[in-house]
Amino acid sequence: MEDQATNQSATAASPAGAGSSASVDPTLSQPDWPAKVADTIEDVVEAVQDRVVRPLVLVSRGIVFGIIIAVMALVLSIVVAIAVGRLLDVYAFGGRVWASDALLGALLVLGGGYAWTKRAARGAGDT
Repeated sequence: MEDQATNQSATAASPAGAGSSASVDPTLSQPDWPAKVADTIEDVVEAVQDRVVRPLVLVSRGIVFGIIIAVMALVLSIVVAIAVGRLLDVYAFGGRVWASDALLGALLVLGGGYAWTKRAARGAGDT
């Protein structure tokens, strides 16, 4: 009888009754559940970072470095063109600017003509 009284007092003490022990998640009653929750959150954050953040960082780095390289190439090409023009004017043609301009113009026209012959016709790659 005493065992029945103990069981009845134990079930009366529990708020949901006798069936409540089966409905409680056993992982939440363990003492290390905060560590498991933290590990799960960390895994989710790492997955999001691997799939979203890292590709965005790579793309943004590519864009930034591409812009920097393009600006530096533009500046370098302008400086080289000025330097070649000055060198031709001073050392090759002895102060005759028209001659250095004519030579540089002819070289640029020849380069443009060569590039024009190598171009692909529109729609040639569509067939």
